[in-house]
Amino acid sequence: MIYFLIVNYYSTNLVLELINSIEKTSHVDYKVIIINNSPDDDSIENLKNEYVSIFDAETNLGFGCACNLGLKWIYIQDPQAYVWIINPDAYFKENILDKVKPFFELHPKISILGTFIYTPTGEVWFAGGSFSNKSGAIITQNKLINMDVDYVFCDWVSGCSLILNFNNFPECPYFDTAYFLYYEDVDFCLRYANQGHIVAINNKFSVLHQPSSITNRNVFKKIRNSTYSYLLTMDKYTNKFIFSIRLTFQLLKAILAIILKPQAALGKICGIWDYAINNQNK
Repeated sequence: MIYFLIVNYYSTNLVLELINSIEKTSHVDYKVIIINNSPDDDSIENLKNEYVSIFDAETNLGFGCACNLGLKWIYIQDPQAYVWIINPDAYFKENILDKVKPFFELHPKISILGTFIYTPTGEVWFAGGSFSNKSGAIITQNKLINMDVDYVFCDWVSGCSLILNFNNFPECPYFDTAYFLYYEDVDFCLRYANQGHIVAINNKFSVLHQPSSITNRNVFKKIRNSTYSYLLTMDKYTNKFIFSIRLTFQLLKAILAIILKPQAALGKICGIWDYAINNQNK
């Protein structure tokens, strides 16, 4: 069975559009698991049916921790499941779901599979990611356009749309709880790749995505969370010299943005402060 794992944060209309697109394109058994990160959003309960289960978080847990709730529940129910983690602001345009099981039967060693992500206008938004621990560069790159292959290896794939093959995990996979939002997908992929898991991307599976339709609601929080998570990732996967350079760049960006983008600048300064406070004993 395919389990779709969706984290909701005041996005009932978007989730409904996603579920409708799943229903229109699916000819396989599936179940939708919604982790409701906005427990006072009663409207999400209207989506519950025999195919859709909703679990309320007591508060906004952030993306990774909310996913962990869903992953744990699914793993208990079906440790051989395929779990498609997908953003509320993504949806399907064509039927590709019946290709998931045959793909993993043909390529069973792949543990984490990313998908192509397009904007509603048809532009490529994500097509594979790379990471350099020597420079700290986190890069999105187009790996599969016009390539007649089933998949290519990646350092990381976007948490906006990725599929987990539970068959390869002797224990339930999880996101690092230190991340609230942003870069948790990079850390997830790098951490499991370091354990020997294969991370890849496939251009036959794709979704449409409305970039930042949720996170852009509050620029200050977006920049604060992304800055903290970025520094945490640099700390975990680079050396002290590279980290120092990356931290200096973040400080310079904050200073330069104070006049033109004060909310973004304040968010970046607070993100740097959050990192310093949470990691002061290192």
